[in-house]
Amino acid sequence: MSIELPSYRFAKNRGATIWQQDDAGVLTLAVSEKANPAAIAELQRLSDQPVKLKFLSEAEYRKAIQKIYHHQQSMTEDVVADLDSSESELAQVAEVLAEPEDLLESKDDAPIIRLINALLADAVKMGASDIHVEPGEQQLSIRYRVDGVLQEVLTPDRALAGLIASRIKIMSKLEIAEKRLPQDGRISLKIAGHPIDVRVSTIPGAFGERIVMRLLDKQTGQLSLKQLGMNDTHLAQMQQLLQLPHGIVLVTGPTGSGKTTTLYAALEALNERSRNIMTIEDPIEYHLDGISQTQVNNRIDMSFARGLRAILRQDPDVIMIGEIRDLETAEIAIQASLTGHLVFSTLHTNTAIGAVTRLIDMGVPPFLLASSVKAMIAQRLVRRLNPQHRIQQRLTRQSREALGLPADVSFIYQADDQLPVQQAYSGRIGIYEIITMTEGLKQLIHQQNNESELAAEAHQYFAPMAVDAREKLLAGITSADEIMRVLSD
Repeated sequence: MSIELPSYRFAKNRGATIWQQDDAGVLTLAVSEKANPAAIAELQRLSDQPVKLKFLSEAEYRKAIQKIYHHQQSMTEDVVADLDSSESELAQVAEVLAEPEDLLESKDDAPIIRLINALLADAVKMGASDIHVEPGEQQLSIRYRVDGVLQEVLTPDRALAGLIASRIKIMSKLEIAEKRLPQDGRISLKIAGHPIDVRVSTIPGAFGERIVMRLLDKQTGQLSLKQLGMNDTHLAQMQQLLQLPHGIVLVTGPTGSGKTTTLYAALEALNERSRNIMTIEDPIEYHLDGISQTQVNNRIDMSFARGLRAILRQDPDVIMIGEIRDLETAEIAIQASLTGHLVFSTLHTNTAIGAVTRLIDMGVPPFLLASSVKAMIAQRLVRRLNPQHRIQQRLTRQSREALGLPADVSFIYQADDQLPVQQAYSGRIGIYEIITMTEGLKQLIHQQNNESELAAEAHQYFAPMAVDAREKLLAGITSADEIMRVLSD
């Protein structure tokens, strides 16, 4: 006898639900440590056979019901099939959204609302960082960015583009009627009791408004420096940097390369009650216990520079600046580092040594730069091969030379192209280059030598990023395709 799954509200509030039912009809119940005994008894009565209990911590139980009840929701494809793209749907779309609620408890039955809810829940389940909604001439494309790579998940009728855009605008408190200008907003919601912050960006396009939603899980567990994928040499360098009493440490790389995660890992390593650690960020991606975090808000002139000045009046020991975007912020950061503060920040440059030339281009005097910057860290993220599904790839002499591998290497691992990408890869890992300031580099900076000359000096002592990439390739952690993808610049 098949047993119907209890409601999500029952599972969430009473701490028990059906985990699985085997072929013999025996039920296994998922039970949280705070479960209501009456709820367990009620579920036991549903079966005419003994039931098994699977005891879970509160955190494990929340994850379990998110997985169980996500599959019980109308899947995105099913929701699209129910949608009516007529203008009459707009009245349902335009209703005012209440304060943040749990999407899995939502009672809204309008198909467009169910579609948006299903998209958000599905994206969180897949670990997506962004949702792209892109209207084309013939159809609408919806893609998720998972592990740094975009994947198309849905191509509904293009006529739904306006309805989807209107609903997302309502949720993010944007002007529905304004379709000529870009807009930015945010949505706060919960999925299976898990708070998610969604940053929404719209921009007009040739065939309608293009929307990108960035998903920020505020309770994502923080990674340590070791968990980021740093090798022993890089870990030793980082430990030395964390012991500095003052100076600037810069992390560089393109958008989405994990710079903020690296900075958070460094702050967590320094996070003691004997230190006052403060940040100025745009946005605050994750909450760090014991660390004071401040959000940039350009609408009220709360810029990086203004926030940084205020932080310096708060007696900080360690400061994190989300990004150095202009000369004013750079000058304040340098002044802070020269007056006894340890400062961490990021720059959008492709190489570690490029941070030096970028700051000089902003207008920072070379002598100040040489005396304040202690290290430059460049990084990228590559997808990890799934150990259960990777396959060996025989190397030719040409491919071995192109990858810079030793002559005695006969094969490497690659993803099985017969499998979906979600199975071939699992998560991401960082590849790094860490350059600490040497006397030789200081002299070249004073002399205003060009970037290639600075890099040549640095690489006499510090391995370039390609070396770390090759180590992870030879260890079977990632593939040659991934290395080429992220290092092609």
